[in-house]
Amino acid sequence: MKFSQRVMVPVAREPLWDFLMDIPKVAQSLPGVEKVDQIDNDTYEGTLKVRVGPISLTLQGKIIMEQRDHENYRATMRAEASDRRAAGAVRGKTSMELKEISATETELLVETDVNILGKIGEFGQPIIRKKSEGMLKEFVENIKKQLVAN
Repeated sequence: MKFSQRVMVPVAREPLWDFLMDIPKVAQSLPGVEKVDQIDNDTYEGTLKVRVGPISLTLQGKIIMEQRDHENYRATMRAEASDRRAAGAVRGKTSMELKEISATETELLVETDVNILGKIGEFGQPIIRKKSEGMLKEFVENIKKQLVAN
């Protein structure tokens, strides 16, 4: 399943980049994230609690930063997580790009390609897509709040 979101953030590109490269700080903006621990420069472990349809999931896994291209303001990360109780897993890749619109406004483009394995995938794409898109919108709104407040 592929998701794409393009939003305007009322912040200059450089401070937005710095914020987005701080994974533990960004994790605080993602709905349902309970914890994130840094393992090394590019690897983080964490827990995400989310409700999809009739069931609650506790996904535990890793986020690996695969690319940080500061010159072009692009980054790519891979996530792998599983829920032992629901007998399923999520594997995905997310890329983002920042485009300067003005000195105080940046366009953030987020693209995610995710595979949902096991029983979690049985909910069907429409329910999963709706939940994922809602989480992405909330995530972007939380980023705006954090950066505009600073």
